[in-house]
Amino acid sequence: MKKRISLIFLFVFLFSVNVFAQSQTYTVKYGDTMWKIAAKYQVGTSEIISANPQIKNPSLIYPGQKLTIPTLTDVKAQETEVIRLVNVQRAKAGLQPLTQNWQLSRVARYKSQDMIDRGYFAHNSPTYGSPFRMMESFGIRYSAAGENIAMGQQSPSQVMNAWMNSPGHRNNIMSPSFTQIGVGLAKDKYGRMYWTQMFIKPL
Repeated sequence: MKKRISLIFLFVFLFSVNVFAQSQTYTVKYGDTMWKIAAKYQVGTSEIISANPQIKNPSLIYPGQKLTIPTLTDVKAQETEVIRLVNVQRAKAGLQPLTQNWQLSRVARYKSQDMIDRGYFAHNSPTYGSPFRMMESFGIRYSAAGENIAMGQQSPSQVMNAWMNSPGHRNNIMSPSFTQIGVGLAKDKYGRMYWTQMFIKPL
């Protein structure tokens, strides 16, 4: 199976993806908003809205309403393992661990799925533009940012080995400039996995 990796790194000083295989039901409580529920389950509000067409106005939800919450248990487990492996490597070098940013992981997951949907393997997306523009369009603000992508590796350990054996990708993983990470995984209809790592130092 063909395997590829690529990276991009940049310092910048600044002033509906269908990947869900599982779901659960949530009962709205007093004081809930769509955003609070999305943050609780670490999914996007747009995903919850798409899964609940019976909600005509997402700004008006009421206690007792039942919402379908799309979940990514298996995917998130593999993404989290990549992050753990990143921090193992950083610890060996005496570097601070990167903290997981679930919103950045969501953006990274969108990027992986977009590569599948649009049939490309590159940092610049025909849908979102550069990784940096993509992050900004999802409300991610940063003073430094980077991206690694890979295709074809079938496990977190395989993709990490590929990245660590490439000097440029390794530099992103080991950079002391970054403090947060998001990892996004998507699988195409042939079972081929697309991986995206996004790194930032928030503003």
